[in-house]
Amino acid sequence: MNKKILTGVITLLLSIPGFSQKDITITVTNNSKTPKLNEPIVLNLKDYNTDNVRSATVKCEGKEIPCQLDDINQDGIMDELCFITDIEKKSSKKINITLSNEGLPKEYPSEVYVEMLLSNKKIKESNKQNLYISHLTVDRDVNPYWSLHHHGAAFENDMVAYRIYFDHRQTVDIYGKYNKGLELKQTQFYPDKDQKKAGFGDDVLWVGSTLGLGTLRGWDGSKPTMLTDVDKRSQRIISRGPLRTIVEVKDVAWRPQPGQEPIDMTTLYILYARRRECYVKATFNKNVDKYKFSTGIINVKNSKEFSDKQGLRGCWGTDWPVSEKDSAGHKRETVGLGIYIPQEYIISEEGANKDNYAFVISSKTNEINYKITFCSDNEKFGFHNAEKWFDYLKEWKKEQENPIIISKQ
Repeated sequence: MNKKILTGVITLLLSIPGFSQKDITITVTNNSKTPKLNEPIVLNLKDYNTDNVRSATVKCEGKEIPCQLDDINQDGIMDELCFITDIEKKSSKKINITLSNEGLPKEYPSEVYVEMLLSNKKIKESNKQNLYISHLTVDRDVNPYWSLHHHGAAFENDMVAYRIYFDHRQTVDIYGKYNKGLELKQTQFYPDKDQKKAGFGDDVLWVGSTLGLGTLRGWDGSKPTMLTDVDKRSQRIISRGPLRTIVEVKDVAWRPQPGQEPIDMTTLYILYARRRECYVKATFNKNVDKYKFSTGIINVKNSKEFSDKQGLRGCWGTDWPVSEKDSAGHKRETVGLGIYIPQEYIISEEGANKDNYAFVISSKTNEINYKITFCSDNEKFGFHNAEKWFDYLKEWKKEQENPIIISKQ
């Protein structure tokens, strides 16, 4: 083909909207004294002058690794790219990324799972429900708690599973495992007798009206308060994997205390593959420096408490995972719980009471971010006493305080 014609064809193709790709290189650096294993790396695509990214490829040291594109605000445009990698202590590695505004996101084997279901009263079995949904919004004074199977969105990776109650409590509850693997699609949070015999996990914590594991609520000056005065509340699945699940909980026109101006709160619960912790990211429609909130963890009966008095708090205890009337077929469960809140948000750490190990928190901006984590004593791969669990929490906090540094090339 004539060189001039070939050049013209190439120029024409490159000028067609949607026919473009961009190669970028980043360096991820671990300045800490310990390796970073299964470290989530998240890039905001706006920082890389991209327009309407539809697919991506990530290569680490020449080898393609799974990645994930997410439309966080659900406007039809991808906002973030994430992938997971290991980084040795005091070292850096280069990552090569190709972004394209053509095609579809690449498919990789999923390491996470998330579901929301309406309860189908025609199906008696609790692990065979079939009315899958991805988004539900209810108006003031409507309580969908009993209309949703497992009472709200549930999500997991191979180590842990969480669920969020869809009512005025919005409690974070947990499901512990014996063996690593994805289970919720099969058990739907309620394993039957055969599944239990086969080694599937189960609900391992009774939360009641407590803070459960890191639930974000109001504060009336003496105790946590529920999210009762809300015009609309919703749950929505933002992302289904393959590397992370994202569940959005939204409260519109929430008045944390009588007489306060209403605020809108959007909370993202983010769970990555191969990690215990869940990220809690709350965003408000305005600065909330005049508001006080609460979070923390349930005081499991007769639990041992740990606190470093600087935002890290945990407990280790044993109790029934369900109410007394539902205890048939269950055993007492031993769990370790943990929460880490950056000190910039902390007003006070409250003393333990019969229900909670609580914090009073606020923010000078319109965001509050913290992390929650847990283990079950049932795990063949986990922790089995308070001392080991508390040691893990200390190391976990150090890891959060020494984040990966991402730099563009």
